[in-house]
Amino acid sequence: MKALPDSAVKKEYVTGAFKSSRVINGHSIEMIGAGVLDFRILHRFGPVNQGISQFFGLDQASMRMGFDYGISNNFTIGIGRTTTKKELDGFLKYRLLRQSAGSGSPFTVVLVAGMSIQTYKNLDPSKEISFNLRSGYYYQAIVGRKFSSRFTVQLSPTLVHRNEVSSGDLNDVFAAGIGARYKFSKRMAFVVDYFYVTNGLPHSAGSNPLSVGIDIETGGHVFQLHFSNTSGMNERAFITETTNKWGKGDIQFGFNLSRVFNLKKKKLPA
Repeated sequence: MKALPDSAVKKEYVTGAFKSSRVINGHSIEMIGAGVLDFRILHRFGPVNQGISQFFGLDQASMRMGFDYGISNNFTIGIGRTTTKKELDGFLKYRLLRQSAGSGSPFTVVLVAGMSIQTYKNLDPSKEISFNLRSGYYYQAIVGRKFSSRFTVQLSPTLVHRNEVSSGDLNDVFAAGIGARYKFSKRMAFVVDYFYVTNGLPHSAGSNPLSVGIDIETGGHVFQLHFSNTSGMNERAFITETTNKWGKGDIQFGFNLSRVFNLKKKKLPA
């Protein structure tokens, strides 16, 4: 029998590299399907080393609520609002290459571009804070691979630009991110998310954000419990504003909740 040419062989794409479009804080190589809406609620509490007087940080909380939508299987848009600094953010996410078995691509490559704007009320009338000064941007390329049914790893070089910075800080901050997932049961996986600021921390008290957590799949939900040294919930915030340090016990508990809704009607068979 004559073998089919490579172009005639249907690619078998790798699926389930991550169970969410985010590792913990940063984007993952996973995409949202076409016509699918991902409603996301993120909570971050205070440092646990504050002790019982602050109920180990649980008396303090900040939140982000977001909506991500799959325009196609390879293109996602998202918006969100964070209580800290009353920040609005949005992003575009495009999958350039998708890992597939056999002779296909050994990696998945995803490109992300986003912006954020702080909308908090200016309490200093002598200082005008314009739209331009309140806003920031980030650009990211994510390269990842699912090595087995249990293990996935990705790298995320990232550029964050802020229009306004404190004296001595940089407008452009470069960071190298790494994310990984290890599935240890049918519905649970260990995840880790770390960003290393490569051109110097943005301020003298800065730290690199490190988060570790557990994904729990429950039907249409993905529920994630994690510990982190950052309360930021978008790239500008967690890459450039993290000050807590794991070595000093400045660890914060948090959780992410993802619920997906299929808004695109499936075609019935003829």
